[in-house]
Amino acid sequence: MTARIDSTFARCRAENRAALVTYVMAGDPDPETSLAILRALPEAGADIVEFGLPFTDPMADGPAIQASGLRALKAGQTLVRTLDLVRRFREENADTPVILMGYFNPIYQYGVTRFLEDAKAAGIDGLIVVDLPPEEDEELCLPALRAGLAFVRLATPTTDDRRLPAVLANTGGFVYYVSIAGITGAATPDFGQVAGSVERIKRHTPLPVVVGFGVKNAEHAAAIAGGADGVVVGSALIEALRASLDGEGRATAGTVEAVCALVRDLASGVRSVAKRAAA
Repeated sequence: MTARIDSTFARCRAENRAALVTYVMAGDPDPETSLAILRALPEAGADIVEFGLPFTDPMADGPAIQASGLRALKAGQTLVRTLDLVRRFREENADTPVILMGYFNPIYQYGVTRFLEDAKAAGIDGLIVVDLPPEEDEELCLPALRAGLAFVRLATPTTDDRRLPAVLANTGGFVYYVSIAGITGAATPDFGQVAGSVERIKRHTPLPVVVGFGVKNAEHAAAIAGGADGVVVGSALIEALRASLDGEGRATAGTVEAVCALVRDLASGVRSVAKRAAA
């Protein structure tokens, strides 16, 4: 079920390093540029790609990703077109895991059964749906697992040891630890506190634990990479993309490179740190 995800983390463990997980929004700033970025990310150093589903009410996301989703929606991005981008990506890349990250509403409107069939056929490896808690597992999580897709769950600084078993019960692929109590890209994490939280989560699960929200540069990535199994960067990449656009919000000749340059820098940071031995 999680073959690409599992093999990626196994490769990173063999290299004694954390994985770099990159988030970009599907369809931002337009479908073809988005596909070009998706195709370029692995070569730039991304081990896993989270592909955002544009949504009009992204309650967990900060201004950068909110604006990214609105650009994508304005350019006509839909769930059907997002799956098509992944399908086209798979024509050239059979190895890099792709996780769809977003909210339940677009999936519900699409139809859960149809969505899972189409996502599997497109080459999706897993889902992160931030507004479905464990109490709602019958809605999507359990059907996704039965369909052969990993359902990646979020743990946060407020997820205590009593709550963790419920959060982890049906989690697959990896655990995503949200390093700050807030929205994406809003603050810089306390790296010492993050390391302790990762160790605590690892006492409850054999799954890899990746850390995201607030990681902005190679220094941040390196600070987390020593203790976590993966480092997620999203808002910083979205900002690099935005800064490359022209005055009308359109892609320029430098848009793909602007994103990839930061990915290469982040990959260098992650790879500069050997993982600490488990406690």
